[in-house]
Amino acid sequence: MNLHQMLHNVSRTFAISIERLPASLRESVMLSYLLLRVSDCLEDNETLSAEYKTELLHLWVQVLKKEMPVTSLTKKITHLDSSDPEVYVAQSADQLIEALEQLPEKTQKIIISHVVQSSLGMARWQEHGPIVNTEEEMDDYMYQVAGRVGHLLTDLFGCYSPAFQKKETIMRPLARHFGLALQTVNIIRGLRKDYERGWVFVPRTFYEPLGLTKDSLFAQENTNRAMDVVNLLANKAETHLEHGLEYIITIPQNHHGIRLACMWPLFFAKKTLALSRNNMQVILSGAKITRADVLSIVRQTTLMGWSNQWLRNYYLRLQSI
Repeated sequence: MNLHQMLHNVSRTFAISIERLPASLRESVMLSYLLLRVSDCLEDNETLSAEYKTELLHLWVQVLKKEMPVTSLTKKITHLDSSDPEVYVAQSADQLIEALEQLPEKTQKIIISHVVQSSLGMARWQEHGPIVNTEEEMDDYMYQVAGRVGHLLTDLFGCYSPAFQKKETIMRPLARHFGLALQTVNIIRGLRKDYERGWVFVPRTFYEPLGLTKDSLFAQENTNRAMDVVNLLANKAETHLEHGLEYIITIPQNHHGIRLACMWPLFFAKKTLALSRNNMQVILSGAKITRADVLSIVRQTTLMGWSNQWLRNYYLRLQSI
């Protein structure tokens, strides 16, 4: 299976965005995404203990740094179910490393640095455990697994065109919010699923003042109070999304493909957030946007996404469901 097939199998929506990028940038972003999915697999797999996940993540870092052969990792995960697309990507890490080595050296260094730091952050959180105490802890977790992606993209964009280098001082602080926006909405969308696998990414300071525990938060009889918690998360997500929108608007208008690749996941997240507010299904089972929503966002932004004023207006319209 080639890398493009792997990408489609693990995420159709991100595949849509990545494939809209210019060719040379597309390859580096696609490979970055797949390498991070190896880290995600080692962090998320439900059949592995926290101790073993930590060990594997540190081994993956050694592989990326060329301190250990890639087979030292892949041999340890052959028993995982390869019908899971993310597991398949992790088991194909040798193919990813081979592709990485074909990229320009500067691009390799950027990708390796960010994937290494993200993997180390994930390992630290496996050691930390499944309870998030404060909003600051939540931000730290989200930065490790997603916030760094904004900085990774900014660095790759800078390699692609000097136009981005000129805007780096503006884009870099916004880039963190771009990644945090996507991850905050992802946490809201996956609240129930994460709880069922033993993780609650909601800070205790969000639910304990309401008389809830990490378990009672998900009890059907507490949905009214739980909605207050969801709305706190939604407000937090909104702040990150607004900064993420400014990140996209900062991208030069003549780089329409890059703008689209960034705005699609952000607008999908914005629409998901609108669907999640005051929706008890978020707690009971989960909520997600429809394929029709995705297609509508793609069509309208492709036509009008070059206009910054239109983007701001469209962002506001997505608040209605």
